[in-house]
Amino acid sequence: MRNLCFYFQIHLPFRLKRYRFFEIGQDHYYYDDFQTEDRIRNVVEQSYLTANRIIGDMIRSSNGKFHCAFSISGPALEQLEQYAPEVMDSFKELSKTGSVEFLAEPFAHSLSSIFDADEFERQVKKHADKIEELFGKRPTALVNAEMIYSDEIGEMVSKMGYKTMMIDEAKHILGWKSPNFVYSHAYNPKLKLIVRNQKLSDDMAFRFSNNSLTAEAFISSIANLPAEENTITLGMGYEVFGMTQPAHTGIFDFLKALPYHAMEQKMNFVLPSEHSKKSDSAGSLSVPCPISWVGNDKDLTPWTGNDLQLEALNKLYAVGERVRLCSDKPLLLDWFLLQSTDHFRYMSHKDAHGTNFESAYDAFMNYMNILADFIERVKEQFPTSVDNEELNELLKTINHLEIRNEQLEEEVKKLKSRKTKAVI
Repeated sequence: MRNLCFYFQIHLPFRLKRYRFFEIGQDHYYYDDFQTEDRIRNVVEQSYLTANRIIGDMIRSSNGKFHCAFSISGPALEQLEQYAPEVMDSFKELSKTGSVEFLAEPFAHSLSSIFDADEFERQVKKHADKIEELFGKRPTALVNAEMIYSDEIGEMVSKMGYKTMMIDEAKHILGWKSPNFVYSHAYNPKLKLIVRNQKLSDDMAFRFSNNSLTAEAFISSIANLPAEENTITLGMGYEVFGMTQPAHTGIFDFLKALPYHAMEQKMNFVLPSEHSKKSDSAGSLSVPCPISWVGNDKDLTPWTGNDLQLEALNKLYAVGERVRLCSDKPLLLDWFLLQSTDHFRYMSHKDAHGTNFESAYDAFMNYMNILADFIERVKEQFPTSVDNEELNELLKTINHLEIRNEQLEEEVKKLKSRKTKAVI
């Protein structure tokens, strides 16, 4: 029986305000709240609320057989909690159905997996903690920001305890292989890889209105695939529903009709983590250089393709060790929000979609002014006179104390539990 695995990405960066050179050291607030709120209210009203309601209806009308997964970035979660709590409530209702899975990702929707392995691990943990806090269940599957993946990243993810990771279809990696199977890490078979089918995903996301696509025709095209190709993974930004494809195109009616036609063709809907557990690997995938889900080349050039981007990224991650020693909450929040991949894409000469800057250089100068102020704030807490060796020793001590503190808290919980049982 054929399985359909739906994955929806939700990420919205905090918009940076125009920040001039003379504001460095004077103004420590970097965000354009008006633009941020205006953008999220638009996407909430035109997309998220309606799509969530429809998915809830799809789950109920299919007796819980329709399943889908979401990855909601840290910045998006922060904005939804602040500006659209009704959307968070609707996601919590979907979570209660048991038909929805929330995936882990680096909290900041960042490039930390490329530039700072320690930061990547900390962000994944922070995001998983947040998802568990909001929805009551800890993620067991992971998708990296922009679906960035390589053998090295997969190894890091596996060491964190994850056994399932979502990646994108890249022709130069798959070669003759089909994306419609579950694969495994190049040298760690415990990590299963679920590959997004690019063509079918893009048919829904970008070619829907052009081709007058119907749910029946879409499901039929999947049914006509070779019988042995048993897993079709469809992944896209959630704003496809109502924004990329406006309501008048019929995209919501298309979404509603999918379960009916899929079940008519004897297809199942599966969650990523459940599917990887039940499926044998069709073989390993070797990905020596990082891939992403953007563009034809599927590489990192949208964020690292020019000197401006690399200058900004290298300067940002150079202070990572110092920031991780800080306890200043506003500073730590800025650290996460300044890492969003969007800020570096706006510096691209080729693909800067979504930017509110006049040019790549304009985006770069604005970001570097903000970064200069941010770095000065970090230096105030940990001066550059403290060398890296001292920082590393201090970080080890702090980590040791944090681990010991967690152990003591666990012992206290056990003692309280024993005391309660004794009283009963």
